[in-house]
Amino acid sequence: MESLKVNDHMNLRPVTFTSNMSVAEAVEHLLQAKQSGGPVIDHKRKVIGFLSEQDCIVCMIESSYYREQVAQVKDIMQTQVMSIKPYTSIIELAQRMMVEKPKVYPVVDDDGYLLGTINRSALLHAIDLQLHDGYKKVG
Repeated sequence: MESLKVNDHMNLRPVTFTSNMSVAEAVEHLLQAKQSGGPVIDHKRKVIGFLSEQDCIVCMIESSYYREQVAQVKDIMQTQVMSIKPYTSIIELAQRMMVEKPKVYPVVDDDGYLLGTINRSALLHAIDLQLHDGYKKVG
């Protein structure tokens, strides 16, 4: 199972945001993509932050209360991003996910440029496929 790599199971078309995007626009992107969060990237696709549904909730409540939509992604994004490399094993990522909170990890190259994302569902799917292959070989 160690041979399973993140790059074989990552989402190559994740929802992404820019730092100057309004939070309301970012929420629309999240809802349309049906994803719980995504990386904030600069103009070269380097990851500079992460925005989740949780990050947006308080801001959206305040916006609805005050009837203003002034916040930008840079105001609420997480700046300490837990990312993963494409050559990381699925098992290593699973072990990290048992300890760390993120549901979605940006997958970046060695220079920090976005390649995709991987979430808990993709991780479970990868392990499930491997287990089913193992059952076929035993049976």
